[in-house]
Amino acid sequence: MDLDSPSLPSALREEAGPNPPAPTVSGLIGTLRERSLHAHLKRLYTQPGDCVEEKVGEYWVDIRRGNDVIEIQTGSFGSMKRKLERLLADRSVRIVHPVAVEKWITKIGADGETFLSRRKSPKRGSLYDLFDELVSFPHLILNPRFSVEVVLIKEEEMRCEDGKGSWRRKGTSIKDHILLEVASRTLFRSGGDFLQLLPAGWTGPSTNRELAKALKQPYFRIARMTYCLSRMGVVKSLGKRGNSILFGLA
Repeated sequence: MDLDSPSLPSALREEAGPNPPAPTVSGLIGTLRERSLHAHLKRLYTQPGDCVEEKVGEYWVDIRRGNDVIEIQTGSFGSMKRKLERLLADRSVRIVHPVAVEKWITKIGADGETFLSRRKSPKRGSLYDLFDELVSFPHLILNPRFSVEVVLIKEEEMRCEDGKGSWRRKGTSIKDHILLEVASRTLFRSGGDFLQLLPAGWTGPSTNRELAKALKQPYFRIARMTYCLSRMGVVKSLGKRGNSILFGLA
């Protein structure tokens, strides 16, 4: 698949700085149902000659470039498995998956217009977040027609105090995610591309907890990583230490 780096709009090339300005509420309220992050990334990746929102076989795809397909996936990968397997039978498919390394949370009133507050979230995503989703079909990376591109972004999360959201957020609904800036893009075409996510010079044996400590990542995420990498043939089990599986390079 021939995918050149998209030209970033001037607004996204500007450095956001430590406290990027909030989008105006009036400029966002009208787009709250449009899934702005998905739409913005789709525009960013679309090139002249591409077909957008086109039906390929039995499935609608975000972008068709010649015989190739680009899918912008901002949510879970789980529901895509059957679709991907069907599309990969006769074409290349790339998933573009955004992960927020910086997130600003803006709250608006139940009327959908009144600005209430804005704060920076302490949570920071990373390339390792990909394994939370790739765990659904890690074997697909063995198909030379399949690739995944992780886009690390800065975003604005719009929340509404409408009482209809999760109890964890005390009824606040998440209405939209707004792209503020593209920080970086990393493409994974094969299992070997994932070696960059392992500790430098690592060959094993190590448990998931030891890898998690070395990589400064949550244990559960590294457990998903080693599962995925083992399905790709990148790492393998080297036995056990107590109840913990030991992993090393395959």
